[in-house]
Amino acid sequence: MPAIRSSFLRRGVAVAAALPLLTLAACGYGSKSTTDNAKEKVAAGSSEIDGLGSVKIGYFGNLTHGTALVARQQGLFQKALGATKADYQIFNAGPSEIEALNSGSIDIGWIGPSPSINGYVKSNGKGLRIIGGSASGGVKLVVNPKKITSLKDVKGKKIATPQLGNTQDVAFLNWIADQGWKVDANTGKGDVSVVRTDNKITPDAYKSGAIDGAWVPEPTASKLVAEGGKVLLDEASLWPDKKFVITNIIVRQAFLKEHPKAVEAVLKASVEANKWINANPDQAKAVANKQLEADSGKALSPKVLDPAWKSIRFTDDPLAATLDTEAKHAVKAGLLEKPDLKGIYDLTILNKVLKAEGANTVDDAGLGAS
Repeated sequence: MPAIRSSFLRRGVAVAAALPLLTLAACGYGSKSTTDNAKEKVAAGSSEIDGLGSVKIGYFGNLTHGTALVARQQGLFQKALGATKADYQIFNAGPSEIEALNSGSIDIGWIGPSPSINGYVKSNGKGLRIIGGSASGGVKLVVNPKKITSLKDVKGKKIATPQLGNTQDVAFLNWIADQGWKVDANTGKGDVSVVRTDNKITPDAYKSGAIDGAWVPEPTASKLVAEGGKVLLDEASLWPDKKFVITNIIVRQAFLKEHPKAVEAVLKASVEANKWINANPDQAKAVANKQLEADSGKALSPKVLDPAWKSIRFTDDPLAATLDTEAKHAVKAGLLEKPDLKGIYDLTILNKVLKAEGANTVDDAGLGAS
């Protein structure tokens, strides 16, 4: 199977190493959350699933990972897992989570499409499977309105993306190419200066004038707006039906094979969380914010939380066709050799859960495991 271009791999590893994690954990990949949530207590009389003492779940401290935030805060993971303890690690970068998955430091994770593709390709199709969807949308191009008043004004400016080759970086590079502009994908130099900047420091970089804007996920986009930025483009407007995968759920293939009941339990919690989020959006955003506060020590202000949450759609559908399109964008940008993604999805357990809930099943766009 074709691999990611070596220059991209070297730079990707270097960038990932440079990105500060929320807190260094013993495993060295992400911060290990130890918040004592009463709703996460193991219910008396419950039993372990598959004889497992724990299931290790990873996610980012982003609103685009709202399914995991809500499921955790509401105790849904622990409820579904019975006496098998739900353990958590919080990540700030896709490569770190993929490394943790490959090492066995986590079993299941919420993550963006580009790291999912990269992780699958790098392992020659043996490392992971995408087992469900989580969120669509929530990505915007926010700019300094004093410097940029129209899309054509982006040319010649300094625009941040979270990381070389990450989901937003690939999307922005593809948009630049569609404008007929040239940028070297690896260096970020060209008709637009693409500045790879950790989401945590992007608002400060914007305030200092180091960047003129950013193509970023929520809540970073709304943080920039709160600092005086203007939304110039919502990425959803570039996609059919305004839907594209921003977060999906992955699992170690060995874990999926050995512990399908545990995977089913986590997916049940995810489906339950999405159903509740969509039925109770205002309450759900408060719950997600509460978990963000528990994880990071700081809640989002309403002027950031409200617009950010409104732009995200939570869905069990992994929107597989859009992941295939995103892979093609990475190939076009020169960051990825043409990949064989056949087998990246296994939606069998998710569709079992959805059928039991009386919900519509979802499609893998022909990229399912045989």
